[in-house]
Amino acid sequence: MTTTATSSAPSLPLDMIIFGGAGDLSVRKLLPALYMAHLHGNLPPSTRIIATGRHDYDRAGYLEFVQSKSQPFINERNFEQKAWDEFLRMLEYVCLDATDTAGFAALAKLSRQGVQRAFYLATAPSLFTTICENLAASDLIDGNSRVVLEKPLGHDLNSAREINAAVGKHFSESQIYRIDHYLGKETVQNLMVLRFGNGILEPLWRAPNIVSVQITVAETVGVGSRAGFYDETGALRDMVQNHLLQLLCIIAMEPPVSLDPDAVRDEKLKVIRSLRRMTLGDIARDTVRGQYTAGAAAGEVVKAYRDEAGVPPDSRTETFVALRTYVDNWRWANVPFFLRTGKRMQKQLSQIVIEFADPPLSIFPDAPRSRANRLVIRLQPEESVQLQLMAKQPGSGMHMLPVNLNLDLQSAFSQRRAEAYERLLIDVVRGRLTHFMRRDELEAAWSWADPILAGWKELGEKPQLYTAGSWGPDSSGALLARQGFSWIE
Repeated sequence: MTTTATSSAPSLPLDMIIFGGAGDLSVRKLLPALYMAHLHGNLPPSTRIIATGRHDYDRAGYLEFVQSKSQPFINERNFEQKAWDEFLRMLEYVCLDATDTAGFAALAKLSRQGVQRAFYLATAPSLFTTICENLAASDLIDGNSRVVLEKPLGHDLNSAREINAAVGKHFSESQIYRIDHYLGKETVQNLMVLRFGNGILEPLWRAPNIVSVQITVAETVGVGSRAGFYDETGALRDMVQNHLLQLLCIIAMEPPVSLDPDAVRDEKLKVIRSLRRMTLGDIARDTVRGQYTAGAAAGEVVKAYRDEAGVPPDSRTETFVALRTYVDNWRWANVPFFLRTGKRMQKQLSQIVIEFADPPLSIFPDAPRSRANRLVIRLQPEESVQLQLMAKQPGSGMHMLPVNLNLDLQSAFSQRRAEAYERLLIDVVRGRLTHFMRRDELEAAWSWADPILAGWKELGEKPQLYTAGSWGPDSSGALLARQGFSWIE
Protein backbone atom coordinates (compact mmCIF):
# COMPACT_ATOMS: atom_id res chain seq x y z
CA MET A 1 0.00 0.00 0.00
CA THR A 2 1.30 3.44 -0.90
CA THR A 3 1.50 6.38 1.45
CA THR A 4 -1.27 8.90 1.94
CA ALA A 5 -1.55 11.85 -0.42
CA THR A 6 -1.99 15.21 1.25
CA SER A 7 -4.74 17.78 0.60
CA SER A 8 -2.87 20.97 -0.16
CA ALA A 9 -1.92 23.38 -2.89
CA PRO A 10 0.41 21.65 -5.37
CA SER A 11 4.08 22.08 -4.55
CA LEU A 12 5.45 19.74 -7.22
CA PRO A 13 5.36 19.85 -11.00
CA LEU A 14 2.49 17.81 -12.44
CA ASP A 15 2.39 14.97 -14.94
CA MET A 16 -1.28 14.49 -15.87
CA ILE A 17 -1.44 11.11 -17.64
CA ILE A 18 -4.69 10.40 -19.47
CA PHE A 19 -5.51 6.85 -20.53
CA GLY A 20 -7.95 7.11 -23.42
CA GLY A 21 -6.38 10.41 -24.42
CA ALA A 22 -7.82 10.29 -27.94
CA GLY A 23 -11.29 9.19 -26.82
CA ASP A 24 -14.52 11.15 -26.87
CA LEU A 25 -14.41 12.16 -23.19
CA SER A 26 -10.87 13.48 -23.48
CA VAL A 27 -11.59 15.40 -26.67
CA ARG A 28 -14.85 16.99 -25.53
CA LYS A 29 -14.29 17.47 -21.80
CA LEU A 30 -10.87 16.72 -20.31
CA LEU A 31 -8.55 18.57 -22.68
CA PRO A 32 -10.77 21.70 -22.88
CA ALA A 33 -11.03 21.64 -19.07
CA LEU A 34 -7.27 21.39 -18.67
CA TYR A 35 -6.80 24.24 -21.15
CA MET A 36 -9.17 26.40 -19.08
CA ALA A 37 -7.33 25.48 -15.89
CA HIS A 38 -4.07 26.54 -17.55
CA LEU A 39 -5.61 29.75 -18.90
CA HIS A 40 -6.61 30.81 -15.40
CA GLY A 41 -3.39 29.80 -13.69
CA ASN A 42 -4.73 26.74 -11.87
CA LEU A 43 -2.12 24.22 -13.01
CA PRO A 44 1.29 23.90 -11.34
CA PRO A 45 4.35 25.30 -13.13
CA SER A 46 5.96 22.89 -15.58
CA THR A 47 2.79 20.84 -15.97
CA ARG A 48 2.86 18.18 -18.67
CA ILE A 49 -0.15 16.31 -20.04
CA ILE A 50 0.70 12.86 -21.38
CA ALA A 51 -2.10 11.31 -23.41
CA THR A 52 -2.08 7.59 -24.14
CA GLY A 53 -4.11 5.58 -26.60
CA ARG A 54 -3.99 2.87 -29.21
CA HIS A 55 -3.93 5.30 -32.14
CA ASP A 56 -0.50 5.30 -33.73
CA TYR A 57 0.15 9.04 -33.45
CA ASP A 58 3.51 10.69 -33.10
CA ARG A 59 3.49 13.88 -31.05
CA ALA A 60 2.93 16.12 -34.07
CA GLY A 61 0.05 13.95 -35.25
CA TYR A 62 -1.59 14.06 -31.83
CA LEU A 63 -1.26 17.85 -31.61
CA GLU A 64 -2.92 18.14 -35.00
CA PHE A 65 -5.70 15.84 -33.77
CA VAL A 66 -6.23 17.97 -30.64
CA GLN A 67 -6.16 21.17 -32.67
CA SER A 68 -8.95 19.93 -34.94
CA LYS A 69 -11.06 17.96 -32.43
CA SER A 70 -10.74 19.64 -29.02
CA GLN A 71 -10.43 23.33 -29.84
CA PRO A 72 -14.04 23.54 -31.14
CA PHE A 73 -15.25 22.60 -27.63
CA ILE A 74 -13.67 25.72 -26.15
CA ASN A 75 -15.97 28.73 -26.02
CA GLU A 76 -14.71 31.47 -28.32
CA ARG A 77 -14.73 34.06 -25.56
CA ASN A 78 -12.32 31.87 -23.55
CA PHE A 79 -9.95 31.16 -26.40
CA GLU A 80 -6.60 32.94 -26.37
CA GLN A 81 -4.11 31.90 -29.00
CA LYS A 82 -1.06 32.47 -26.79
CA ALA A 83 -2.50 30.36 -23.96
CA TRP A 84 -3.57 27.68 -26.45
CA ASP A 85 -0.08 27.50 -27.93
CA GLU A 86 1.36 27.18 -24.40
CA PHE A 87 -1.15 24.43 -23.68
CA LEU A 88 -0.19 22.50 -26.81
CA ARG A 89 3.45 22.62 -25.72
CA MET A 90 2.44 20.77 -22.54
CA LEU A 91 1.07 17.82 -24.51
CA GLU A 92 2.85 14.53 -25.14
CA TYR A 93 1.52 11.30 -26.58
CA VAL A 94 2.39 7.64 -26.00
CA CYS A 95 0.94 4.91 -28.19
CA LEU A 96 -0.07 2.35 -25.61
CA ASP A 97 -2.29 -0.71 -25.35
CA ALA A 98 -3.37 -1.08 -21.73
CA THR A 99 -2.73 -4.82 -21.90
CA ASP A 100 0.81 -4.45 -23.33
CA THR A 101 3.63 -3.79 -20.86
CA ALA A 102 5.89 -2.41 -23.59
CA GLY A 103 3.84 0.75 -23.81
CA PHE A 104 4.13 1.31 -20.06
CA ALA A 105 7.91 1.13 -20.34
CA ALA A 106 7.77 3.99 -22.85
CA LEU A 107 5.43 5.90 -20.51
CA ALA A 108 7.79 5.40 -17.56
CA LYS A 109 10.67 6.72 -19.63
CA LEU A 110 8.70 9.84 -20.59
CA SER A 111 7.26 10.64 -17.16
CA ARG A 112 9.54 12.67 -14.91
CA GLN A 113 10.92 11.62 -11.55
CA GLY A 114 9.98 13.51 -8.39
CA VAL A 115 6.72 14.94 -9.76
CA GLN A 116 3.09 14.57 -8.80
CA ARG A 117 1.45 12.09 -11.15
CA ALA A 118 -2.29 12.09 -11.72
CA PHE A 119 -3.57 9.15 -13.75
CA TYR A 120 -6.96 9.73 -15.37
CA LEU A 121 -8.52 6.43 -16.49
CA ALA A 122 -10.93 7.55 -19.21
CA THR A 123 -11.32 3.98 -20.41
CA ALA A 124 -13.72 1.09 -20.00
CA PRO A 125 -13.80 -0.05 -16.33
CA SER A 126 -12.71 -3.52 -17.47
CA LEU A 127 -9.25 -2.01 -18.07
CA PHE A 128 -8.86 -0.34 -14.67
CA THR A 129 -7.28 -3.38 -13.02
CA THR A 130 -4.82 -4.04 -15.85
CA ILE A 131 -3.78 -0.39 -16.05
CA CYS A 132 -3.11 -0.17 -12.31
CA GLU A 133 -1.14 -3.42 -12.32
CA ASN A 134 1.02 -2.23 -15.21
CA LEU A 135 1.56 1.18 -13.59
CA ALA A 136 2.76 -0.53 -10.43
CA ALA A 137 5.00 -2.93 -12.36
CA SER A 138 6.56 0.09 -14.12
CA ASP A 139 7.27 1.89 -10.80
CA LEU A 140 5.03 4.78 -11.78
CA ILE A 141 3.03 4.86 -8.53
CA ASP A 142 4.33 6.56 -5.38
CA GLY A 143 3.01 8.61 -2.49
CA ASN A 144 2.51 11.66 -4.73
CA SER A 145 0.35 9.77 -7.23
CA ARG A 146 -3.40 10.05 -7.67
CA VAL A 147 -5.79 8.08 -9.84
CA VAL A 148 -9.10 9.30 -11.26
CA LEU A 149 -11.69 6.62 -12.06
CA GLU A 150 -14.36 7.55 -14.58
CA LYS A 151 -17.84 6.07 -14.20
CA PRO A 152 -19.44 3.61 -14.47
CA LEU A 153 -17.58 1.93 -11.64
CA GLY A 154 -18.84 -1.57 -12.11
CA HIS A 155 -22.01 -3.16 -13.44
CA ASP A 156 -23.28 -4.25 -10.02
CA LEU A 157 -22.10 -4.51 -6.43
CA ASN A 158 -19.79 -7.48 -7.00
CA SER A 159 -18.01 -5.92 -9.99
CA ALA A 160 -17.69 -2.59 -8.13
CA ARG A 161 -16.08 -4.40 -5.22
CA GLU A 162 -13.68 -6.18 -7.56
CA ILE A 163 -12.60 -2.90 -9.16
CA ASN A 164 -12.21 -1.19 -5.78
CA ALA A 165 -10.14 -4.07 -4.43
CA ALA A 166 -7.91 -4.21 -7.51
CA VAL A 167 -7.25 -0.45 -7.55
CA GLY A 168 -6.85 -0.46 -3.77
CA LYS A 169 -3.89 -2.85 -4.02
CA HIS A 170 -1.84 -0.05 -5.57
CA PHE A 171 -3.44 3.21 -4.36
CA SER A 172 -4.56 4.17 -0.88
CA GLU A 173 -8.15 5.38 -0.52
CA SER A 174 -6.92 8.97 -0.17
CA GLN A 175 -5.29 8.69 -3.60
CA ILE A 176 -8.43 7.45 -5.41
CA TYR A 177 -10.77 10.01 -7.02
CA ARG A 178 -14.03 8.41 -8.20
CA ILE A 179 -15.38 11.16 -10.37
CA ASP A 180 -19.02 12.12 -10.90
CA HIS A 181 -19.10 15.28 -12.96
CA TYR A 182 -22.47 16.31 -11.48
CA LEU A 183 -20.65 17.00 -8.21
CA GLY A 184 -18.53 19.57 -10.03
CA LYS A 185 -21.47 21.71 -11.11
CA GLU A 186 -21.57 25.11 -9.45
CA THR A 187 -25.21 24.79 -8.41
CA VAL A 188 -24.69 21.33 -6.92
CA GLN A 189 -21.81 22.63 -4.80
CA ASN A 190 -23.98 25.62 -3.93
CA LEU A 191 -26.49 23.23 -2.36
CA MET A 192 -24.12 22.82 0.58
CA VAL A 193 -24.09 26.58 1.15
CA LEU A 194 -27.84 26.88 0.55
CA ARG A 195 -28.55 24.23 3.16
CA PHE A 196 -25.92 24.85 5.80
CA GLY A 197 -25.05 28.52 5.32
CA ASN A 198 -28.57 29.91 5.80
CA GLY A 199 -30.28 29.74 9.18
CA ILE A 200 -33.65 30.51 7.61
CA LEU A 201 -33.88 27.15 5.82
CA GLU A 202 -32.46 24.58 8.22
CA PRO A 203 -35.39 24.61 10.73
CA LEU A 204 -37.78 23.87 7.83
CA TRP A 205 -35.59 21.28 6.11
CA ARG A 206 -37.39 18.18 7.37
CA ALA A 207 -40.71 16.42 7.69
CA PRO A 208 -43.46 17.49 8.18
CA ASN A 209 -42.49 20.89 6.73
CA ILE A 210 -41.33 19.27 3.48
CA VAL A 211 -43.86 16.88 1.94
CA SER A 212 -42.00 15.69 -1.16
CA VAL A 213 -38.74 16.02 -3.10
CA GLN A 214 -38.42 15.68 -6.87
CA ILE A 215 -35.12 15.18 -8.71
CA THR A 216 -35.21 15.28 -12.51
CA VAL A 217 -32.35 14.87 -14.97
CA ALA A 218 -33.86 14.93 -18.47
CA GLU A 219 -31.88 14.83 -21.71
CA THR A 220 -32.97 15.55 -25.26
CA VAL A 221 -30.10 13.52 -26.73
CA GLY A 222 -30.27 9.83 -27.54
CA VAL A 223 -27.55 7.25 -27.08
CA GLY A 224 -25.44 8.46 -30.01
CA SER A 225 -22.20 6.56 -30.43
CA ARG A 226 -22.59 4.93 -26.98
CA ALA A 227 -25.30 2.47 -28.07
CA GLY A 228 -23.17 -0.64 -27.52
CA PHE A 229 -22.21 0.48 -24.01
CA TYR A 230 -25.64 1.88 -23.16
CA ASP A 231 -27.60 -1.23 -24.10
CA GLU A 232 -25.56 -3.18 -21.53
CA THR A 233 -26.07 -0.46 -18.95
CA GLY A 234 -29.45 1.30 -19.05
CA ALA A 235 -30.67 4.43 -17.32
CA LEU A 236 -30.66 3.09 -13.75
CA ARG A 237 -26.97 2.18 -13.85
CA ASP A 238 -25.96 5.11 -16.04
CA MET A 239 -27.75 7.91 -14.16
CA VAL A 240 -29.76 6.92 -11.06
CA GLN A 241 -27.16 4.87 -9.18
CA ASN A 242 -24.67 7.74 -9.33
CA HIS A 243 -25.84 11.21 -10.46
CA LEU A 244 -29.34 11.21 -8.97
CA LEU A 245 -28.34 9.45 -5.76
CA GLN A 246 -25.57 11.99 -5.22
CA LEU A 247 -28.07 14.83 -5.56
CA LEU A 248 -30.42 13.06 -3.17
CA CYS A 249 -27.60 12.69 -0.63
CA ILE A 250 -26.80 16.40 -0.63
CA ILE A 251 -30.48 17.28 -0.22
CA ALA A 252 -31.07 14.75 2.57
CA MET A 253 -27.78 14.65 4.52
CA GLU A 254 -27.33 15.90 8.06
CA PRO A 255 -24.97 18.84 8.66
CA PRO A 256 -21.36 17.58 8.63
CA VAL A 257 -19.14 18.59 11.53
CA SER A 258 -16.80 20.32 9.06
CA LEU A 259 -15.95 20.51 5.37
CA ASP A 260 -13.32 17.81 5.81
CA PRO A 261 -13.84 15.34 2.93
CA ASP A 262 -14.57 12.38 5.18
CA ALA A 263 -16.94 14.41 7.39
CA VAL A 264 -19.03 15.28 4.33
CA ARG A 265 -18.87 11.80 2.85
CA ASP A 266 -19.76 10.18 6.18
CA GLU A 267 -23.08 12.05 6.15
CA LYS A 268 -23.77 11.13 2.51
CA LEU A 269 -23.10 7.48 3.32
CA LYS A 270 -25.66 7.60 6.13
CA VAL A 271 -28.29 8.78 3.66
CA ILE A 272 -27.61 5.95 1.20
CA ARG A 273 -27.72 3.41 4.02
CA SER A 274 -31.06 4.88 5.11
CA LEU A 275 -32.67 4.48 1.69
CA ARG A 276 -35.56 2.06 1.92
CA ARG A 277 -34.72 -1.22 0.18
CA MET A 278 -37.40 -2.17 -2.31
CA THR A 279 -39.28 -5.46 -2.23
CA LEU A 280 -40.59 -7.04 -5.43
CA GLY A 281 -43.98 -5.49 -4.72
CA ASP A 282 -42.40 -2.06 -4.21
CA ILE A 283 -40.54 -2.40 -7.51
CA ALA A 284 -43.72 -3.30 -9.40
CA ARG A 285 -45.62 -0.39 -7.85
CA ASP A 286 -43.01 2.35 -7.39
CA THR A 287 -40.75 2.13 -10.43
CA VAL A 288 -41.38 2.93 -14.10
CA ARG A 289 -39.10 1.82 -16.93
CA GLY A 290 -39.42 3.37 -20.36
CA GLN A 291 -37.85 3.19 -23.80
CA TYR A 292 -38.20 5.89 -26.45
CA THR A 293 -39.80 5.35 -29.83
CA ALA A 294 -39.48 7.53 -32.92
CA GLY A 295 -40.55 11.13 -32.53
CA ALA A 296 -39.17 14.66 -32.46
CA ALA A 297 -36.63 15.90 -29.91
CA ALA A 298 -34.79 19.23 -29.82
CA GLY A 299 -36.54 20.21 -33.06
CA GLU A 300 -35.36 17.17 -35.02
CA VAL A 301 -37.09 14.00 -36.18
CA VAL A 302 -35.35 11.12 -34.39
CA LYS A 303 -35.47 7.34 -34.63
CA ALA A 304 -36.57 4.89 -31.99
CA TYR A 305 -34.04 3.48 -29.53
CA ARG A 306 -34.30 0.03 -31.10
CA ASP A 307 -33.46 1.54 -34.48
CA GLU A 308 -30.23 3.11 -33.24
CA ALA A 309 -27.04 1.60 -34.66
CA GLY A 310 -25.75 -1.10 -32.36
CA VAL A 311 -29.02 -1.67 -30.47
CA PRO A 312 -30.67 -5.12 -30.77
CA PRO A 313 -34.17 -4.93 -32.31
CA ASP A 314 -35.65 -6.69 -29.28
CA SER A 315 -33.76 -4.70 -26.63
CA ARG A 316 -35.37 -4.37 -23.21
CA THR A 317 -32.91 -1.77 -21.97
CA GLU A 318 -34.55 1.21 -20.28
CA THR A 319 -33.81 4.73 -21.52
CA PHE A 320 -36.11 6.22 -18.86
CA VAL A 321 -36.56 5.55 -15.16
CA ALA A 322 -38.92 7.11 -12.64
CA LEU A 323 -39.20 5.83 -9.10
CA ARG A 324 -40.33 6.65 -5.60
CA THR A 325 -38.10 5.99 -2.64
CA TYR A 326 -37.88 6.98 1.02
CA VAL A 327 -35.08 7.94 3.41
CA ASP A 328 -35.98 6.10 6.58
CA ASN A 329 -34.67 8.39 9.30
CA TRP A 330 -36.23 10.92 11.66
CA ARG A 331 -35.65 13.95 9.43
CA TRP A 332 -37.32 12.43 6.35
CA ALA A 333 -39.82 9.91 7.75
CA ASN A 334 -42.58 9.23 5.18
CA VAL A 335 -41.41 11.95 2.77
CA PRO A 336 -41.42 10.55 -0.79
CA PHE A 337 -38.39 11.23 -2.97
CA PHE A 338 -39.32 11.03 -6.65
CA LEU A 339 -36.41 10.45 -9.05
CA ARG A 340 -36.70 10.72 -12.83
CA THR A 341 -34.24 10.56 -15.71
CA GLY A 342 -34.52 9.83 -19.39
CA LYS A 343 -33.17 10.31 -22.90
CA ARG A 344 -35.03 11.94 -25.79
CA MET A 345 -37.16 13.94 -23.37
CA GLN A 346 -39.12 17.07 -24.22
CA LYS A 347 -36.34 19.39 -23.08
CA GLN A 348 -33.01 19.34 -21.32
CA LEU A 349 -33.74 19.86 -17.65
CA SER A 350 -31.89 19.08 -14.43
CA GLN A 351 -33.61 20.35 -11.32
CA ILE A 352 -34.54 19.63 -7.72
CA VAL A 353 -37.97 20.60 -6.41
CA ILE A 354 -38.60 20.85 -2.68
CA GLU A 355 -42.34 20.94 -1.94
CA PHE A 356 -43.30 22.51 1.38
CA ALA A 357 -46.45 21.70 3.31
CA ASP A 358 -49.55 23.85 3.04
CA PRO A 359 -50.49 26.05 6.00
CA PRO A 360 -52.45 23.99 8.54
CA LEU A 361 -55.60 26.06 7.92
CA SER A 362 -56.23 28.54 5.11
CA ILE A 363 -58.21 31.69 5.89
CA PHE A 364 -58.30 32.70 2.23
CA PRO A 365 -61.35 31.49 0.29
CA ASP A 366 -59.53 31.28 -3.06
CA ALA A 367 -56.36 29.63 -1.78
CA PRO A 368 -54.89 27.40 -4.52
CA ARG A 369 -55.47 23.70 -4.23
CA SER A 370 -51.96 22.91 -5.36
CA ARG A 371 -49.10 23.51 -2.98
CA ALA A 372 -48.04 27.13 -3.05
CA ASN A 373 -44.53 26.96 -1.65
CA ARG A 374 -41.71 25.30 -3.57
CA LEU A 375 -37.97 25.70 -3.74
CA VAL A 376 -36.86 24.96 -7.30
CA ILE A 377 -33.12 24.47 -7.78
CA ARG A 378 -32.23 24.44 -11.47
CA LEU A 379 -28.92 22.83 -12.43
CA GLN A 380 -29.18 23.05 -16.22
CA PRO A 381 -29.53 24.37 -18.83
CA GLU A 382 -29.38 27.58 -16.75
CA GLU A 383 -28.42 27.62 -13.08
CA SER A 384 -30.85 29.29 -10.69
CA VAL A 385 -32.66 29.02 -7.38
CA GLN A 386 -36.33 29.98 -7.27
CA LEU A 387 -38.59 30.24 -4.22
CA GLN A 388 -42.29 30.13 -5.04
CA LEU A 389 -44.55 32.03 -2.64
CA MET A 390 -48.12 33.34 -2.55
CA ALA A 391 -48.82 37.08 -2.67
CA LYS A 392 -51.88 39.31 -2.81
CA GLN A 393 -53.13 40.25 -6.26
CA PRO A 394 -53.33 44.06 -6.65
CA GLY A 395 -56.83 45.42 -6.28
CA SER A 396 -59.73 45.02 -3.89
CA GLY A 397 -60.22 41.79 -2.05
CA MET A 398 -57.69 39.23 -0.90
CA HIS A 399 -57.07 37.30 -4.08
CA MET A 400 -53.85 35.29 -4.14
CA LEU A 401 -51.38 34.68 -6.92
CA PRO A 402 -48.11 32.75 -6.95
CA VAL A 403 -44.93 34.83 -7.27
CA ASN A 404 -41.31 33.82 -7.59
CA LEU A 405 -38.23 35.03 -5.80
CA ASN A 406 -35.40 34.33 -8.25
CA LEU A 407 -31.68 34.03 -7.75
CA ASP A 408 -30.07 33.86 -11.16
CA LEU A 409 -26.63 32.56 -10.28
CA GLN A 410 -25.20 33.49 -13.66
CA SER A 411 -26.07 37.17 -13.30
CA ALA A 412 -25.60 37.39 -9.51
CA PHE A 413 -21.85 36.81 -9.77
CA SER A 414 -19.71 38.56 -12.33
CA GLN A 415 -16.72 36.22 -12.21
CA ARG A 416 -16.38 33.35 -14.63
CA ARG A 417 -17.97 30.07 -13.59
CA ALA A 418 -15.79 27.03 -14.18
CA GLU A 419 -17.27 23.99 -15.89
CA ALA A 420 -17.69 20.80 -13.86
CA TYR A 421 -14.72 18.88 -15.23
CA GLU A 422 -12.42 21.88 -14.88
CA ARG A 423 -13.38 22.33 -11.24
CA LEU A 424 -12.98 18.64 -10.42
CA LEU A 425 -9.63 18.35 -12.20
CA ILE A 426 -8.36 21.28 -10.15
CA ASP A 427 -9.57 19.43 -7.04
CA VAL A 428 -7.55 16.38 -8.11
CA VAL A 429 -4.41 18.48 -8.56
CA ARG A 430 -4.90 20.11 -5.15
CA GLY A 431 -5.82 16.89 -3.35
CA ARG A 432 -9.39 17.85 -2.44
CA LEU A 433 -11.56 14.73 -2.10
CA THR A 434 -14.85 16.22 -0.89
CA HIS A 435 -16.63 16.02 -4.25
CA PHE A 436 -15.49 12.49 -5.10
CA MET A 437 -17.14 9.25 -4.02
CA ARG A 438 -15.57 7.12 -1.32
CA ARG A 439 -15.41 3.34 -1.68
CA ASP A 440 -18.05 2.53 0.94
CA GLU A 441 -20.35 5.20 -0.51
CA LEU A 442 -20.15 3.67 -3.99
CA GLU A 443 -20.74 0.15 -2.71
CA ALA A 444 -23.71 1.26 -0.60
CA ALA A 445 -25.27 2.84 -3.71
CA TRP A 446 -24.92 -0.45 -5.60
CA SER A 447 -26.42 -2.33 -2.62
CA TRP A 448 -29.55 -0.20 -3.02
CA ALA A 449 -29.70 -0.39 -6.83
CA ASP A 450 -28.98 -4.11 -7.30
CA PRO A 451 -32.34 -5.37 -5.90
CA ILE A 452 -34.19 -3.06 -8.32
CA LEU A 453 -32.28 -4.47 -11.29
CA ALA A 454 -32.90 -8.01 -10.04
CA GLY A 455 -36.58 -7.25 -9.47
CA TRP A 456 -37.05 -5.97 -13.00
CA LYS A 457 -35.49 -9.16 -14.31
CA GLU A 458 -37.72 -11.32 -12.14
CA LEU A 459 -40.87 -9.41 -13.12
CA GLY A 460 -39.92 -9.84 -16.78
CA GLU A 461 -41.78 -6.73 -17.92
CA LYS A 462 -40.76 -4.86 -21.06
CA PRO A 463 -40.02 -1.13 -20.72
CA GLN A 464 -43.06 1.02 -21.44
CA LEU A 465 -42.76 2.89 -24.71
CA TYR A 466 -42.78 6.68 -24.86
CA THR A 467 -42.53 9.00 -27.83
CA ALA A 468 -39.23 10.82 -28.26
CA GLY A 469 -39.82 14.46 -27.33
CA SER A 470 -42.31 13.65 -24.56
CA TRP A 471 -41.87 13.55 -20.78
CA GLY A 472 -41.75 9.76 -20.67
CA PRO A 473 -44.44 7.11 -20.06
CA ASP A 474 -47.77 8.31 -18.68
CA SER A 475 -47.36 5.98 -15.72
CA SER A 476 -44.53 8.18 -14.41
CA GLY A 477 -47.12 10.89 -13.78
CA ALA A 478 -49.41 8.38 -12.09
CA LEU A 479 -46.55 7.49 -9.75
CA LEU A 480 -46.89 10.95 -8.19
CA ALA A 481 -50.62 11.44 -8.70
CA ARG A 482 -51.40 8.59 -6.31
CA GLN A 483 -50.10 10.82 -3.50
CA GLY A 484 -51.52 14.08 -4.83
CA PHE A 485 -48.32 15.35 -6.48
CA SER A 486 -47.27 16.07 -10.07
CA TRP A 487 -43.98 16.56 -11.85
CA ILE A 488 -42.92 20.22 -11.95
CA GLU A 489 -41.74 20.95 -15.49
